[in-house]
Amino acid sequence: MSGEPEDDAAGGRRSGSRAMLVAAGILLSRLAGFAREALVARFLGVGAFADVYGTAMRLPNLLQNLLGEQALSAAFIPTYSRMVHEGRRREAARFAGAIAGLVLLAAAGLALLGVLAARPLVAVFAAGYLKDAEKVAAGTMPLDRFAVSVDLVRIVFPMTGVLVLSAWALGVLNSHRRFFLPYAAPVLWNAAIVSALLWWGGHVLAGRVDAAAKTQLLHVVAWAAFVGAILQLAVQLPMVSRLLTGFRLSLGRGVPEVPAALRAFGPAVAGRGVVQLSGYLDAFLGTLLAAGAVSAQRYALTLYMLPIGLFAASVAAVELPELSRLQAEGDDARLRRVEGGVRQIAFLTLPTLVGFLAFGWLVVGLVFGGGEFGSQDQALVALTLAGYTLGLLPTTIGRLLQNLFYSLHETRYPARVATARVAVSAALGAALMIWLDRFGVLTLFAGPARGDELRLGAVGLAIGSAAGGWLELALLLRGARRRLPRSVLPWGALARMATLALVAAAPAGALWWLLANGSLGAWPGWLSALAVLALYALVYLGGAVALRFPETRAWLGRLR
Repeated sequence: MSGEPEDDAAGGRRSGSRAMLVAAGILLSRLAGFAREALVARFLGVGAFADVYGTAMRLPNLLQNLLGEQALSAAFIPTYSRMVHEGRRREAARFAGAIAGLVLLAAAGLALLGVLAARPLVAVFAAGYLKDAEKVAAGTMPLDRFAVSVDLVRIVFPMTGVLVLSAWALGVLNSHRRFFLPYAAPVLWNAAIVSALLWWGGHVLAGRVDAAAKTQLLHVVAWAAFVGAILQLAVQLPMVSRLLTGFRLSLGRGVPEVPAALRAFGPAVAGRGVVQLSGYLDAFLGTLLAAGAVSAQRYALTLYMLPIGLFAASVAAVELPELSRLQAEGDDARLRRVEGGVRQIAFLTLPTLVGFLAFGWLVVGLVFGGGEFGSQDQALVALTLAGYTLGLLPTTIGRLLQNLFYSLHETRYPARVATARVAVSAALGAALMIWLDRFGVLTLFAGPARGDELRLGAVGLAIGSAAGGWLELALLLRGARRRLPRSVLPWGALARMATLALVAAAPAGALWWLLANGSLGAWPGWLSALAVLALYALVYLGGAVALRFPETRAWLGRLR
């Protein structure tokens, strides 16, 4: 690999092309994820069974999120990328083998601990399920969410250890500028679950939707997720083995770069732990609310994470190794790359933000509607999505700013910032959820919820999360200015993008009104949603081309 620096124009083109490869891989993965969640919604809806599914999938992910992509990126990629860039291939392979050995040891130990401690873990993180046995006996709950969650967590926890190793493979491939495969590999994980849902759901649930059949489906999905994780790792290993000349699995003895990586890894894990604590606090608080809050959060987050994965993660994944290679070129080169990355992220994030707020009802119905997922479910998920969307812009930009700190070998400050974010999110979210859980989706603010009506507590948690995102962005910007005094965000460009998105929403909203009133005839719901969303996207992109936004040429050029 050449050690020559890229000029700005060539570097921008190559960076954009790499970002498109990441985005393409993530898009395939997210589409498969949508298919998975749409089937879950169709078979389970919003309620107790979907709550169990959400808890079982999220709780073991603590291991993956602590040791996985972002923590490994902060500690592994900067050092490994620099070694490869300097032509030290064999030493880089030894370093990669040492990190792999340490990660494997940690993941295996924690996975075993998770299996053995599944019952207390569920008791702590889903305390609201502890009284379900009494509710089942009283006939007010269709299943004991606590008991079933414990069974599923014991199946799924080893899966996350495999996914941590998959994140290590992703770090190796990214450092060698191989971007598509590692981000497309999760398609196999999703495909395994989708296959199980289609096979088992089509045969077992056809004609009967009782509690026993749904509980069996949950167990089948858990085993399918474990198989899918193995497939996700296996598909990356052949390319990794070709790139790592002289690779040898070890625990780091005799590899001089390992101690520094571990020193960076600790604060990165702590930072990820704090961020994950925020998510797990939301999930814990959700279990204390009326049934359906946990599953509403999960469905909303599936949509909310799409722009974060496609736009923020794709750009950030490319920029971290590139920022690490710019160590010798000074602050100006880093700042140009960060500003360019922010503009690329915001160009597609801002219209998504406006779209979710304006047309969230249509998006939720298009993705999840049908089967057990009714209009009340659709309303709760759309409102929860709107709450999370208020924090979409700071969260996406924050991903890139965190990478700026990692490239400077600074992992402690982002961890402290994450702690502040969690405190604000938890405090505000808890207060709002208590107030909003008094109201039902059907009655909204007209009065207290009636009977088994879904309630709005999950919306309060989402708004608290959004407020924490804005605090995190403000603190990251302040920290960046202390280290690189000329650090600023391109607010003018962001304002132009936001204005164009609002303008584009007007004709799309008018079309929605005409379709809803029947002025254009009777259209199927899914076709109406597609027409409105397509018009919105076309007007925004057409306006960006007419106004000659440079980000349009970058993204569309890479797409061609």
